[in-house]
Amino acid sequence: MAAFCDLHKNNYTRAVIAILLFHLIYYPVIAAANIDNNYGGFSAPLIRINFKNPPLHSRPKHHKSGRRLIGPDTPQATLQTDPDKQDGHLMKLSVGTPAFDIYLAIDTGSTLLWTHCQPCQTCKETKHGMFDPKKSSTYKDVPCSAGECKILGQFEQDDGYCKDPKDTCRYYFEYLDTTFSTGVMAKETVTLNTTSGKAVTLKDILIGCAQEQKGATYTDDEMGIIGLGGGNLSFVSQIAPYAGGKKFSHCFVPRDTDPNIESKINFGKGSEVVGEGVVSTPLLESRGDAYMIEVEGITIGNDFVPFNSTGTTMLEMRIDSGTPKTYIPQDFFHRVATQFMKTFDTVDSKLDSFISDDEKYDESHLCIEGTTIPKEPKVAINFKGGQKLQFTGEQIFFPNKDLNLTCFGMSNTTSQGLAGDHYGIYGGNIQRNFLIGFDLDKNVVSFKPTNCITNGGGTD
Repeated sequence: MAAFCDLHKNNYTRAVIAILLFHLIYYPVIAAANIDNNYGGFSAPLIRINFKNPPLHSRPKHHKSGRRLIGPDTPQATLQTDPDKQDGHLMKLSVGTPAFDIYLAIDTGSTLLWTHCQPCQTCKETKHGMFDPKKSSTYKDVPCSAGECKILGQFEQDDGYCKDPKDTCRYYFEYLDTTFSTGVMAKETVTLNTTSGKAVTLKDILIGCAQEQKGATYTDDEMGIIGLGGGNLSFVSQIAPYAGGKKFSHCFVPRDTDPNIESKINFGKGSEVVGEGVVSTPLLESRGDAYMIEVEGITIGNDFVPFNSTGTTMLEMRIDSGTPKTYIPQDFFHRVATQFMKTFDTVDSKLDSFISDDEKYDESHLCIEGTTIPKEPKVAINFKGGQKLQFTGEQIFFPNKDLNLTCFGMSNTTSQGLAGDHYGIYGGNIQRNFLIGFDLDKNVVSFKPTNCITNGGGTD
Protein backbone atom coordinates (compact mmCIF):
# COMPACT_ATOMS: atom_id res chain seq x y z
CA MET A 1 0.00 0.00 0.00
CA ALA A 2 2.33 2.47 -1.31
CA ALA A 3 3.04 5.93 -0.07
CA PHE A 4 6.01 8.20 0.23
CA CYS A 5 7.35 10.90 2.50
CA ASP A 6 9.87 13.45 1.27
CA LEU A 7 10.50 15.72 4.23
CA HIS A 8 14.06 16.70 3.44
CA LYS A 9 13.10 18.63 0.31
CA ASN A 10 10.54 20.87 2.00
CA ASN A 11 10.79 23.86 4.29
CA TYR A 12 9.32 23.10 7.68
CA THR A 13 6.34 25.21 8.64
CA ARG A 14 5.22 25.89 12.19
CA ALA A 15 2.48 23.31 11.74
CA VAL A 16 5.01 20.67 10.77
CA ILE A 17 7.22 21.51 13.72
CA ALA A 18 4.19 21.36 16.00
CA ILE A 19 3.30 17.88 14.82
CA LEU A 20 6.87 16.68 15.24
CA LEU A 21 6.85 18.01 18.79
CA PHE A 22 3.61 16.21 19.51
CA HIS A 23 5.18 12.98 18.29
CA LEU A 24 7.94 13.44 20.85
CA ILE A 25 5.85 14.71 23.73
CA TYR A 26 3.01 12.25 23.52
CA TYR A 27 4.77 9.02 22.66
CA PRO A 28 4.71 7.74 26.27
CA VAL A 29 0.98 8.45 26.36
CA ILE A 30 0.02 6.32 23.40
CA ALA A 31 2.33 3.42 24.19
CA ALA A 32 -0.01 2.40 26.97
CA ALA A 33 -0.89 -1.18 26.15
CA ASN A 34 -0.61 -3.82 28.85
CA ILE A 35 0.24 -7.42 28.10
CA ASP A 36 -1.64 -9.23 30.86
CA ASN A 37 0.25 -12.44 30.31
CA ASN A 38 3.62 -10.62 30.37
CA TYR A 39 5.19 -12.90 27.76
CA GLY A 40 7.32 -10.17 26.26
CA GLY A 41 7.76 -10.98 22.59
CA PHE A 42 5.23 -13.14 20.78
CA SER A 43 4.40 -14.51 17.34
CA ALA A 44 1.11 -14.73 15.48
CA PRO A 45 -0.10 -16.51 12.34
CA LEU A 46 -0.96 -14.58 9.19
CA ILE A 47 -3.85 -15.74 7.04
CA ARG A 48 -3.17 -15.55 3.33
CA ILE A 49 -5.85 -13.98 1.17
CA ASN A 50 -6.46 -13.86 -2.54
CA PHE A 51 -6.70 -10.31 -3.84
CA LYS A 52 -8.54 -11.25 -7.04
CA ASN A 53 -9.67 -7.61 -7.10
CA PRO A 54 -7.22 -5.98 -4.69
CA PRO A 55 -8.33 -3.16 -2.40
CA LEU A 56 -7.20 0.17 -3.77
CA HIS A 57 -5.27 1.41 -0.77
CA SER A 58 -3.05 4.40 -1.40
CA ARG A 59 -1.63 7.39 0.38
CA PRO A 60 -4.47 9.54 1.68
CA LYS A 61 -4.73 12.89 -0.07
CA HIS A 62 -6.66 14.43 2.79
CA HIS A 63 -4.08 16.32 4.85
CA LYS A 64 -5.16 15.47 8.32
CA SER A 65 -2.91 13.59 10.74
CA GLY A 66 0.81 12.99 10.29
CA ARG A 67 0.28 12.65 6.56
CA ARG A 68 0.34 16.44 6.27
CA LEU A 69 4.11 16.09 6.55
CA ILE A 70 4.21 14.96 2.92
CA GLY A 71 5.46 17.64 0.58
CA PRO A 72 3.53 18.88 -2.46
CA ASP A 73 5.85 17.00 -4.84
CA THR A 74 5.49 13.70 -3.04
CA PRO A 75 4.65 10.80 -5.38
CA GLN A 76 1.20 9.36 -4.79
CA ALA A 77 -0.81 6.74 -6.64
CA THR A 78 -3.21 3.87 -6.54
CA LEU A 79 -1.39 0.74 -7.61
CA GLN A 80 -2.99 -1.98 -9.68
CA THR A 81 -1.62 -5.39 -8.83
CA ASP A 82 -1.24 -8.81 -10.36
CA PRO A 83 -4.76 -10.17 -10.74
CA ASP A 84 -4.85 -13.74 -9.58
CA LYS A 85 -2.47 -14.61 -6.78
CA GLN A 86 -2.42 -14.43 -3.01
CA ASP A 87 -0.72 -11.15 -2.26
CA GLY A 88 -2.13 -10.10 1.06
CA HIS A 89 -2.26 -11.29 4.64
CA LEU A 90 -4.88 -11.00 7.34
CA MET A 91 -4.24 -11.00 11.05
CA LYS A 92 -6.98 -12.31 13.31
CA LEU A 93 -7.54 -10.33 16.51
CA SER A 94 -10.34 -9.97 19.01
CA VAL A 95 -11.52 -6.58 20.25
CA GLY A 96 -13.65 -5.65 23.22
CA THR A 97 -15.12 -7.40 26.22
CA PRO A 98 -16.65 -9.84 25.48
CA ALA A 99 -14.20 -10.47 22.65
CA PHE A 100 -15.33 -9.99 19.05
CA ASP A 101 -13.19 -11.51 16.29
CA ILE A 102 -11.95 -9.24 13.50
CA TYR A 103 -9.71 -9.90 10.50
CA LEU A 104 -7.42 -7.04 9.51
CA ALA A 105 -5.11 -6.67 6.52
CA ILE A 106 -1.55 -6.10 7.67
CA ASP A 107 0.05 -3.02 6.14
CA THR A 108 3.59 -1.78 6.68
CA GLY A 109 2.62 1.26 4.61
CA SER A 110 0.23 2.79 7.15
CA THR A 111 -0.07 3.43 10.87
CA LEU A 112 -3.58 3.24 12.24
CA LEU A 113 -5.39 0.08 13.33
CA TRP A 114 -9.01 0.52 12.29
CA THR A 115 -12.04 -1.67 11.79
CA HIS A 116 -15.68 -1.26 10.78
CA CYS A 117 -17.97 -0.53 13.71
CA GLN A 118 -21.70 -0.36 14.22
CA PRO A 119 -23.53 1.73 13.31
CA CYS A 120 -22.09 2.02 9.80
CA GLN A 121 -24.59 2.11 6.96
CA THR A 122 -21.97 2.38 4.21
CA CYS A 123 -19.44 -0.17 5.48
CA LYS A 124 -19.46 -3.51 3.74
CA GLU A 125 -20.45 -6.03 6.38
CA THR A 126 -18.43 -9.19 6.05
CA LYS A 127 -19.54 -12.72 6.83
CA HIS A 128 -18.06 -12.19 10.31
CA GLY A 129 -20.39 -9.32 11.15
CA MET A 130 -19.32 -5.96 12.57
CA PHE A 131 -17.96 -4.85 15.94
CA ASP A 132 -20.53 -3.11 18.16
CA PRO A 133 -18.81 -0.79 20.67
CA LYS A 134 -21.97 -0.54 22.77
CA LYS A 135 -21.67 -4.22 23.66
CA SER A 136 -18.10 -3.87 24.97
CA SER A 137 -17.42 -2.97 28.60
CA THR A 138 -13.82 -1.94 27.84
CA TYR A 139 -14.50 0.46 24.95
CA LYS A 140 -13.48 4.07 25.66
CA ASP A 141 -13.79 7.04 23.32
CA VAL A 142 -10.67 9.18 22.94
CA PRO A 143 -11.39 12.88 23.63
CA CYS A 144 -10.00 15.69 21.52
CA SER A 145 -7.86 16.79 24.45
CA ALA A 146 -5.91 13.51 24.42
CA GLY A 147 -2.34 13.37 23.18
CA GLU A 148 -3.25 10.70 20.63
CA CYS A 149 -5.76 13.03 19.00
CA LYS A 150 -3.18 15.78 18.84
CA ILE A 151 -0.77 13.47 17.06
CA LEU A 152 -3.56 12.57 14.67
CA GLY A 153 -3.74 16.26 13.74
CA GLN A 154 -7.18 17.10 15.05
CA PHE A 155 -5.88 19.84 17.33
CA GLU A 156 -6.45 22.35 14.53
CA GLN A 157 -10.21 22.29 15.14
CA ASP A 158 -11.04 22.49 11.45
CA ASP A 159 -13.92 20.91 9.54
CA GLY A 160 -16.03 21.10 12.67
CA TYR A 161 -13.89 18.59 14.56
CA CYS A 162 -12.70 19.11 18.10
CA LYS A 163 -14.20 22.51 18.75
CA ASP A 164 -14.60 21.35 22.32
CA PRO A 165 -11.74 19.45 24.02
CA LYS A 166 -14.36 17.07 25.41
CA ASP A 167 -15.56 16.08 21.95
CA THR A 168 -14.70 12.61 20.71
CA CYS A 169 -11.62 12.55 18.51
CA ARG A 170 -12.38 11.63 14.91
CA TYR A 171 -10.27 10.48 11.98
CA TYR A 172 -10.90 11.02 8.30
CA PHE A 173 -8.79 9.48 5.56
CA GLU A 174 -9.53 10.14 1.92
CA TYR A 175 -7.59 8.17 -0.68
CA LEU A 176 -6.57 9.07 -4.19
CA ASP A 177 -9.01 6.59 -5.69
CA THR A 178 -11.85 8.50 -3.92
CA THR A 179 -12.11 5.83 -1.24
CA PHE A 180 -12.53 7.26 2.23
CA SER A 181 -12.88 5.98 5.77
CA THR A 182 -14.04 8.05 8.70
CA GLY A 183 -14.96 7.34 12.28
CA VAL A 184 -14.02 7.88 15.90
CA MET A 185 -10.86 7.12 17.83
CA ALA A 186 -11.11 4.83 20.82
CA LYS A 187 -9.12 2.69 23.22
CA GLU A 188 -10.02 -0.95 23.47
CA THR A 189 -8.79 -4.29 24.72
CA VAL A 190 -7.25 -6.37 21.95
CA THR A 191 -6.58 -10.10 22.25
CA LEU A 192 -4.75 -12.34 19.82
CA ASN A 193 -3.72 -15.97 19.76
CA THR A 194 -0.03 -16.67 19.33
CA THR A 195 1.50 -19.45 17.29
CA SER A 196 2.30 -21.19 20.58
CA GLY A 197 -1.42 -21.39 21.33
CA LYS A 198 -1.32 -18.88 24.17
CA ALA A 199 -3.48 -15.76 24.15
CA VAL A 200 -2.00 -12.30 24.57
CA THR A 201 -4.27 -9.57 25.93
CA LEU A 202 -3.42 -5.94 25.20
CA LYS A 203 -5.26 -3.21 27.07
CA ASP A 204 -5.96 0.34 25.93
CA ILE A 205 -4.89 -0.12 22.33
CA LEU A 206 -5.72 2.89 20.20
CA ILE A 207 -8.05 1.95 17.35
CA GLY A 208 -10.10 3.69 14.71
CA CYS A 209 -13.78 2.76 14.73
CA ALA A 210 -14.99 3.29 11.16
CA GLN A 211 -18.53 4.66 10.94
CA GLU A 212 -18.55 5.47 7.25
CA GLN A 213 -16.77 3.81 4.36
CA LYS A 214 -16.97 4.33 0.63
CA GLY A 215 -15.22 2.96 -2.41
CA ALA A 216 -12.97 0.22 -1.04
CA THR A 217 -13.44 -3.37 -2.15
CA TYR A 218 -12.75 -6.05 0.40
CA THR A 219 -12.60 -9.80 0.51
CA ASP A 220 -15.33 -11.59 2.42
CA ASP A 221 -13.05 -11.66 5.45
CA GLU A 222 -11.26 -8.32 5.59
CA MET A 223 -12.68 -5.95 8.18
CA GLY A 224 -10.09 -3.18 8.27
CA ILE A 225 -6.35 -2.58 8.50
CA ILE A 226 -3.68 -3.08 11.15
CA GLY A 227 -1.04 -0.44 10.51
CA LEU A 228 2.52 -1.67 11.09
CA GLY A 229 4.26 1.50 9.95
CA GLY A 230 6.83 3.38 11.96
CA GLY A 231 4.53 6.05 13.37
CA ASN A 232 3.72 6.39 17.04
CA LEU A 233 0.09 5.39 16.51
CA SER A 234 1.04 2.04 14.99
CA PHE A 235 0.39 -1.29 16.67
CA VAL A 236 4.16 -1.91 16.82
CA SER A 237 4.80 1.35 18.66
CA GLN A 238 1.94 0.94 21.10
CA ILE A 239 3.04 -2.47 22.37
CA ALA A 240 6.80 -1.80 22.24
CA PRO A 241 7.40 -1.12 25.97
CA TYR A 242 5.70 -4.37 26.90
CA ALA A 243 6.84 -6.66 24.08
CA GLY A 244 10.54 -6.08 24.52
CA GLY A 245 11.20 -3.33 22.02
CA LYS A 246 9.91 -1.43 19.04
CA LYS A 247 10.62 -4.15 16.51
CA PHE A 248 8.93 -6.89 14.54
CA SER A 249 9.63 -9.37 11.77
CA HIS A 250 7.58 -11.33 9.29
CA CYS A 251 8.06 -14.34 7.03
CA PHE A 252 5.72 -14.63 4.03
CA VAL A 253 5.43 -18.09 2.49
CA PRO A 254 5.75 -18.51 -1.31
CA ARG A 255 2.76 -17.64 -3.45
CA ASP A 256 1.93 -21.19 -4.55
CA THR A 257 2.18 -22.75 -1.10
CA ASP A 258 -0.71 -24.89 0.16
CA PRO A 259 -3.45 -22.40 1.20
CA ASN A 260 -3.68 -24.06 4.61
CA ILE A 261 -0.09 -23.08 5.44
CA GLU A 262 0.12 -19.69 7.14
CA SER A 263 2.75 -16.99 7.14
CA LYS A 264 4.06 -15.64 10.42
CA ILE A 265 4.66 -12.33 12.18
CA ASN A 266 6.81 -11.78 15.30
CA PHE A 267 6.69 -8.84 17.71
CA GLY A 268 9.20 -7.54 20.24
CA LYS A 269 11.77 -9.71 21.97
CA GLY A 270 12.71 -12.70 19.83
CA SER A 271 11.76 -11.06 16.54
CA GLU A 272 15.39 -10.18 15.76
CA VAL A 273 16.85 -11.39 12.46
CA VAL A 274 20.30 -12.82 13.12
CA GLY A 275 22.67 -15.52 11.91
CA GLU A 276 24.39 -16.52 8.69
CA GLY A 277 23.23 -14.89 5.49
CA VAL A 278 21.65 -11.79 7.06
CA VAL A 279 21.77 -8.64 4.95
CA SER A 280 21.01 -5.39 6.79
CA THR A 281 20.58 -1.81 5.66
CA PRO A 282 19.62 1.40 7.49
CA LEU A 283 16.10 2.77 7.46
CA LEU A 284 15.99 6.39 6.38
CA GLU A 285 15.07 8.79 9.14
CA SER A 286 12.44 11.53 8.94
CA ARG A 287 10.19 9.67 6.54
CA GLY A 288 7.08 9.70 8.67
CA ASP A 289 5.42 6.29 8.89
CA ALA A 290 7.27 4.87 5.89
CA TYR A 291 10.03 2.26 5.92
CA MET A 292 12.43 3.70 3.36
CA ILE A 293 15.78 2.25 2.26
CA GLU A 294 18.46 3.43 -0.16
CA VAL A 295 19.44 1.37 -3.19
CA GLU A 296 22.57 1.77 -5.34
CA GLY A 297 21.34 -0.36 -8.21
CA ILE A 298 20.23 -3.78 -9.43
CA THR A 299 22.44 -6.67 -10.53
CA ILE A 300 21.27 -8.76 -13.51
CA GLY A 301 23.37 -11.90 -13.83
CA ASN A 302 26.93 -10.61 -13.45
CA ASP A 303 26.15 -7.08 -14.61
CA PHE A 304 25.47 -4.22 -12.24
CA VAL A 305 22.98 -1.56 -13.37
CA PRO A 306 23.50 1.56 -11.22
CA PHE A 307 20.56 3.76 -10.33
CA ASN A 308 22.77 6.77 -10.96
CA SER A 309 25.89 6.59 -13.12
CA THR A 310 27.81 8.94 -10.84
CA GLY A 311 26.83 7.11 -7.67
CA THR A 312 25.85 10.39 -6.04
CA THR A 313 22.11 9.73 -5.94
CA MET A 314 20.43 6.74 -4.37
CA LEU A 315 17.06 5.22 -5.20
CA GLU A 316 14.77 5.52 -2.19
CA MET A 317 12.47 2.51 -1.93
CA ARG A 318 9.52 2.06 0.36
CA ILE A 319 9.16 -1.43 1.83
CA ASP A 320 5.47 -2.15 1.32
CA SER A 321 3.73 -5.39 2.27
CA GLY A 322 0.51 -4.36 0.55
CA THR A 323 1.85 -3.89 -3.00
CA PRO A 324 2.83 -7.19 -4.65
CA LYS A 325 5.05 -5.88 -7.44
CA THR A 326 8.21 -3.82 -7.18
CA TYR A 327 8.27 -0.41 -8.88
CA ILE A 328 11.28 1.65 -9.96
CA PRO A 329 11.53 4.96 -11.88
CA GLN A 330 11.06 4.88 -15.64
CA ASP A 331 14.62 5.63 -16.75
CA PHE A 332 16.08 3.13 -14.30
CA PHE A 333 13.50 0.52 -15.27
CA HIS A 334 14.35 0.97 -18.95
CA ARG A 335 18.05 0.31 -18.27
CA VAL A 336 17.26 -2.67 -16.02
CA ALA A 337 14.83 -4.10 -18.59
CA THR A 338 17.33 -3.66 -21.42
CA GLN A 339 20.03 -5.48 -19.47
CA PHE A 340 17.56 -8.16 -18.43
CA MET A 341 16.51 -8.89 -22.01
CA LYS A 342 20.13 -8.92 -23.13
CA THR A 343 21.14 -11.34 -20.38
CA PHE A 344 18.04 -13.46 -20.75
CA ASP A 345 18.75 -14.16 -24.42
CA THR A 346 22.26 -15.37 -23.62
CA VAL A 347 21.32 -17.76 -20.82
CA ASP A 348 18.34 -19.48 -22.44
CA SER A 349 18.13 -19.47 -26.21
CA LYS A 350 15.03 -21.68 -26.13
CA LEU A 351 12.90 -18.78 -24.95
CA ASP A 352 12.11 -15.70 -26.96
CA SER A 353 13.03 -12.27 -25.72
CA PHE A 354 10.75 -10.75 -23.16
CA ILE A 355 7.68 -9.25 -24.75
CA SER A 356 5.28 -6.48 -23.94
CA ASP A 357 1.71 -7.19 -24.97
CA ASP A 358 -0.35 -4.02 -24.70
CA GLU A 359 -3.59 -5.97 -24.89
CA LYS A 360 -2.69 -7.95 -21.79
CA TYR A 361 -0.38 -5.61 -19.89
CA ASP A 362 0.87 -2.11 -20.40
CA GLU A 363 4.33 -1.20 -21.65
CA SER A 364 5.81 -1.34 -18.17
CA HIS A 365 5.63 -5.15 -18.06
CA LEU A 366 8.10 -7.68 -19.43
CA CYS A 367 6.58 -11.10 -20.01
CA ILE A 368 7.35 -14.42 -21.63
CA GLU A 369 4.84 -16.92 -22.88
CA GLY A 370 4.16 -19.87 -20.61
CA THR A 371 4.10 -20.21 -16.85
CA THR A 372 7.46 -21.90 -16.25
CA ILE A 373 9.55 -19.68 -13.99
CA PRO A 374 13.03 -19.07 -15.48
CA LYS A 375 16.00 -19.96 -13.29
CA GLU A 376 18.23 -17.41 -14.99
CA PRO A 377 19.29 -14.66 -15.00
CA LYS A 378 19.80 -14.09 -11.31
CA VAL A 379 18.55 -10.77 -9.97
CA ALA A 380 19.79 -8.93 -6.88
CA ILE A 381 19.25 -5.54 -5.27
CA ASN A 382 22.34 -3.62 -4.16
CA PHE A 383 21.73 -1.55 -1.04
CA LYS A 384 23.69 1.57 -0.24
CA GLY A 385 27.02 0.57 1.26
CA GLY A 386 27.56 -2.52 -0.87
CA GLN A 387 25.21 -5.06 0.70
CA LYS A 388 23.56 -7.24 -1.96
CA LEU A 389 20.34 -9.22 -1.61
CA GLN A 390 19.87 -12.11 -4.06
CA PHE A 391 16.43 -13.22 -5.25
CA THR A 392 15.16 -16.55 -6.53
CA GLY A 393 13.08 -16.91 -9.68
CA GLU A 394 9.94 -17.43 -7.58
CA GLN A 395 10.51 -14.09 -5.90
CA ILE A 396 11.16 -12.08 -9.06
CA PHE A 397 8.60 -13.55 -11.50
CA PHE A 398 4.79 -13.52 -11.59
CA PRO A 399 3.23 -16.50 -13.40
CA ASN A 400 -0.30 -15.89 -14.68
CA LYS A 401 -2.06 -19.07 -15.72
CA ASP A 402 -5.10 -17.24 -17.10
CA LEU A 403 -2.96 -15.34 -19.61
CA ASN A 404 -0.34 -18.09 -19.99
CA LEU A 405 2.38 -15.56 -19.22
CA THR A 406 5.20 -15.22 -16.74
CA CYS A 407 6.10 -11.61 -16.03
CA PHE A 408 9.12 -9.91 -14.55
CA GLY A 409 8.20 -8.70 -11.07
CA MET A 410 9.38 -5.12 -11.58
CA SER A 411 7.60 -2.32 -13.40
CA ASN A 412 8.12 1.40 -13.82
CA THR A 413 6.53 3.88 -11.47
CA THR A 414 5.42 6.23 -14.24
CA SER A 415 2.99 3.69 -15.65
CA GLN A 416 1.30 3.62 -12.25
CA GLY A 417 1.03 7.38 -11.92
CA LEU A 418 3.86 7.76 -9.43
CA ALA A 419 5.76 11.00 -9.78
CA GLY A 420 9.37 11.57 -8.82
CA ASP A 421 12.54 10.22 -10.37
CA HIS A 422 14.21 8.77 -7.28
CA TYR A 423 11.43 6.85 -5.54
CA GLY A 424 10.44 3.20 -5.76
CA ILE A 425 8.38 0.53 -4.04
CA TYR A 426 9.93 -2.63 -2.59
CA GLY A 427 6.94 -4.91 -3.16
CA GLY A 428 5.59 -7.89 -1.28
CA ASN A 429 6.52 -10.63 -3.73
CA ILE A 430 10.28 -10.15 -3.32
CA GLN A 431 9.74 -10.30 0.44
CA ARG A 432 8.56 -13.92 0.30
CA ASN A 433 10.82 -16.58 1.81
CA PHE A 434 12.79 -13.90 3.61
CA LEU A 435 12.65 -13.36 7.34
CA ILE A 436 12.49 -9.56 7.36
CA GLY A 437 13.04 -7.71 10.61
CA PHE A 438 12.31 -4.05 11.33
CA ASP A 439 14.23 -2.79 14.36
CA LEU A 440 12.92 0.72 14.94
CA ASP A 441 15.05 1.22 18.03
CA LYS A 442 18.19 0.73 15.92
CA ASN A 443 16.60 2.11 12.75
CA VAL A 444 17.63 -0.85 10.59
CA VAL A 445 15.91 -3.50 8.48
CA SER A 446 17.40 -6.98 8.03
CA PHE A 447 16.74 -9.70 5.45
CA LYS A 448 17.54 -13.39 5.85
CA PRO A 449 16.79 -16.04 3.20
CA THR A 450 14.45 -18.42 5.01
CA ASN A 451 12.12 -21.31 4.34
CA CYS A 452 9.07 -19.53 5.72
CA ILE A 453 7.01 -22.72 5.56
CA THR A 454 9.14 -24.45 8.19
CA ASN A 455 10.79 -21.57 10.04
CA GLY A 456 9.15 -18.17 10.36
CA GLY A 457 11.36 -16.88 13.16
CA GLY A 458 10.21 -15.63 16.55
CA THR A 459 10.16 -17.33 19.93
CA ASP A 460 7.38 -19.88 19.27
